[in-house]
Amino acid sequence: MKQIVISDRTLSSERKYSFKEKLEIARLLEKVRVDVIELPPVKDARADPLCVRTLSAFVSDAVVSVEAGLDAESVRLAADALSAAKKGRIRIALPLSPVGMEYTAHKKPQKMIEYIREIVGQAKAAVPDVEFEACDATRAEEAFLCDAVKAAVEAGAGCVTLTDTAASMMPDDFAAFVSRIADAAGVPVFVCASDLNGLAVACSLLSVRGKAAGVKTAVGGDVTDLATFSDLIRNRGGDLGLSSRLAVTELHRTVRQIEWIGGERKDAAPTGAAKSESEGVIALDPSSDGEAIAAAVARLGYDLSDEDLALVSDEVRRVAGKKTVGERELEAIIASAALQVPATYQLDNYVINSGNIISASAQITLSANGKSLHGVAIGDGPIDAAFRALENVIGHRYELDDFKIQAITEGQEAVGSALIRLRSAGKLYSGNGVSTDILGAAIRAYLNAVNKIVYEENG
Repeated sequence: MKQIVISDRTLSSERKYSFKEKLEIARLLEKVRVDVIELPPVKDARADPLCVRTLSAFVSDAVVSVEAGLDAESVRLAADALSAAKKGRIRIALPLSPVGMEYTAHKKPQKMIEYIREIVGQAKAAVPDVEFEACDATRAEEAFLCDAVKAAVEAGAGCVTLTDTAASMMPDDFAAFVSRIADAAGVPVFVCASDLNGLAVACSLLSVRGKAAGVKTAVGGDVTDLATFSDLIRNRGGDLGLSSRLAVTELHRTVRQIEWIGGERKDAAPTGAAKSESEGVIALDPSSDGEAIAAAVARLGYDLSDEDLALVSDEVRRVAGKKTVGERELEAIIASAALQVPATYQLDNYVINSGNIISASAQITLSANGKSLHGVAIGDGPIDAAFRALENVIGHRYELDDFKIQAITEGQEAVGSALIRLRSAGKLYSGNGVSTDILGAAIRAYLNAVNKIVYEENG
């Protein structure tokens, strides 16, 4: 069985992420076990290195790759940023098409070969792991491309990436092209296929069936889609002799979290918008049995374990007691209830009092290790009071990094979703809660995040 290397470049896309969002996305990519997390070039000499160092502090399994190559200073900045990485890589990315060399790198072919040797050699002297990325490779002269790849390998590149930036090749032609270059390279070759024509997954699949060792993916980018490619390997990998390290069971949920962070999540479809295939078909109520819930979960594309499916079923019946559970409700429930760590703390009940002439107060009862725990607090509003009561029960105050609430369905009986991020020991932990009561959703989200913290710290 051939194991494919998955190098994800979500954080190298043109979308702008905040410092906190970059860290959270990297943590999620590490969680689903991508092999490489790719980062863009260091442009801000103060902020970017800090982000890379902070990110590297909790990415222990994946390789952290930073782009460089246009000048020696870019290599120095990348190496400095990677100083804290357990597995650091400098990615030398250079244009090799005639137009790219002329107008981006301002070099003639022979000068480019000499420059490749020089810049790759500098990167190799700075870090042990160097990748050479041939940008716009499919529009380069093939003989020149082979010479450039050989020069990079001789200078110290341990792997090579071939890109089809303009989507100029059909999948079978691209795979054959990659095989020819791989024969000349003598090191692992990765592919980065543009999805301009909707063929990136096909190009990537045929390439790894041939001589390519890995694939560049992204969430919401213009290259091979991470979730789609993962599904393909999961469903057909056994027949094709292909596998990956990806945690496919929780990957779809993680991808949705990354899309949410990136601002792609839609609260509700506008009037007249096209519905998905399952919308209007899924309608679960308290009488829905386990088989019906499992079928609805499968319709949404999730592959849950028996334990996770049982948790989802319990939550569906709880929410369905107040409102029919459709597609969007079910997706939110899966995000909230499935693929979670064992719950150290479970919510038994809560009472919130609030008004314009009284201070908000909260009384919350949790169960942990067979014991009933009670907390009471007054706060600046009902949610603040609830969080303070939870802190009293747990006996620890975590830094609240972010908190968002939103309705995920419409109408007076809308289901609310709460997303919370807590920081502990410098790491971010996200929690999600779903309820027709937004205060209940907030409390469940807080507990969801706390349980992750406790599980990891005690693990």
